[in-house]
Parts: sequence; structure tokens; C-alpha cells
Amino acid sequence: MMPRSISGGWRSIGIRRRYGLRSSTGYRVVLLLLTLWALPGTTAAAASKVAGILLVRDALTIPNRPARIEARLVQQNLVGEIGLGGESLQLEIAGKAVASAMTGGDGRAYFEYTPKMRGNVTFAVTLANSPRVEASRAPGLLAVWEHRRPILLVESLALVEQPSELPALPFGKSAAAEIKPSPDAAEELGRMAQFYYNVMYVAAQNEGPFSAAKVGQFRQWLGDNGFPTGLVLHATITSEGLGATLDELKNEGWIAMKAGIGRSTAFAATLVERRMEAVLVPEPSKGEVPRKAKTAKDWKDVRKKL
Repeated sequence: MMPRSISGGWRSIGIRRRYGLRSSTGYRVVLLLLTLWALPGTTAAAASKVAGILLVRDALTIPNRPARIEARLVQQNLVGEIGLGGESLQLEIAGKAVASAMTGGDGRAYFEYTPKMRGNVTFAVTLANSPRVEASRAPGLLAVWEHRRPILLVESLALVEQPSELPALPFGKSAAAEIKPSPDAAEELGRMAQFYYNVMYVAAQNEGPFSAAKVGQFRQWLGDNGFPTGLVLHATITSEGLGATLDELKNEGWIAMKAGIGRSTAFAATLVERRMEAVLVPEPSKGEVPRKAKTAKDWKDVRKKL
């Protein structure tokens, strides 16, 4: 049997022979390096974290009623989005953590928060310290409105110039820079939001430059171009998509959805079916206008039609 030594036993003898170390100081240096390399908290281990993406949905409620805020943590791969379960998320409002939740197997987590005052409350969902996943914070909006104030639906296509010539994929900083707002749209919509309406933006999932955008990316574009703050919806512009969402909102008490401004005939048709006013801007060909829908030649003409 190989004798042990007071400097660490037979293993120290093997390491010395392997690395040709004659002094105990050299041996200790190599042993320290090997130990650090094996530690799980080193840079090599941290670099192996999964790159996650946090997604959030805007939420709608009234003062003093709990709001349910949904977030999802996913990993993007060639197949699509895969949920990342078992991770702790935090809901932050005004820079303070107000709630926490764990993601399920599909990556979804839900928070409850009860606002006291009417208004638009910005929030963020963040990933708590995770040993296996890293993800950037995701901003969102909690719309704390009153049922009696009218809601104005605005289709994203009506906010941009020449949507047929704009890129739909991929949506990033370079693509967003190419998307120019329609003249006077931000100013006119701002006046309507200031004095009368709560604004609900509808970004189509099946067409247009924002079809591939996340809610936060679309909101960033709105803010960069001076549009008023509003709740963001992503929906297919059909009776089964947007129409079903509007029906659900009305069942929850949001019966003050009276009008909408859009560009597509599908948007106008969906609203007219539900006895809502619909204004198309700019004015399309007469044969394309759904019955009972109105038209405006430009954004300065929109307010006259509502």
C-alpha cells in the first residue's frame, strides 16, 4: 500500500509527480486552481445559464379591485417558445417588490395586486436570483380605469404610414426605426385621450408591422413617437379573435367601449358587428368600407367623425 504523507497523502504525491512539482508551495498553487475550477459558482458555470425571455400582458381593473397580472418565462429555440418552470418571479411597482410567484411547467406565473387610485400604473416583472436562468426585466401596464369613462380602440395599422411597405419580421431596434407614425396621429390621439377617452391599442397578430412585436416593444415605439399611454392588446383582427376579446371585456363590466379607429376593413367590421362606431383612416375605396362604418381623410378629420 502506498504510504500517506503529512502534506496530503498519496494524492499529493500523485499530483506532484504528474505536474513535476518539487516544492509544497507549487503543489498548493495547483491544488487551489483545480479546486476553483471545480466550484459551481465560477464564471464558467455562470456562463452556462439558459437565456430566458420574460413576457408580460397588460392588465385592466378598477380602483380597489384585485388585478391579475400574467407573466411568462420562456426559452426561444428553433421550434418556438418553451416555458421554463420552477423559477421565482417578482412583481415590482415604483421600484419596490409587491408580490412574488413561481412559474409553472408552461413558464406562466400570476400575480395579484390591488390598486387604490385611478390611473395608468407601470410595473415590471423580474427574475429573482436564479442559478440556471437569466432574463431581462419585462415592463407592463396596469390600467386602473373607471367603467363609465369611454374606451377608444385604436388599431396599430392606423398609426403608421404605408403599412404594406413596412417590415413585419424581425421586429427589433432597426425595424422599429423604419416604422414612421402617420402624420398628426399622436397629436390628435393625445387630445382625445386627455379630455375624453381611455385608449386601448390593438396590435394585429396576423398582419402589419407589429405582428411580431412583443407588448413591450410596441409600447416602446408608441412612447418614442409621442402617443398617449394606453393598454395594449395583441389579437387577430377577426370576430373570433378581437371580437371575442371585446365580448369578454363587456361581460366584465367594460360596456363603455363605444368607438374605434382603424385602417383595415376587418377591424371596422368587427366593431360594427358589436354596434360600435368605427372610423377608418385614411379613407379607403368606397367599395371596401363596411356598412355603417365611417371614414376620415386624415387624422385631423377623425375627431369630427366620433
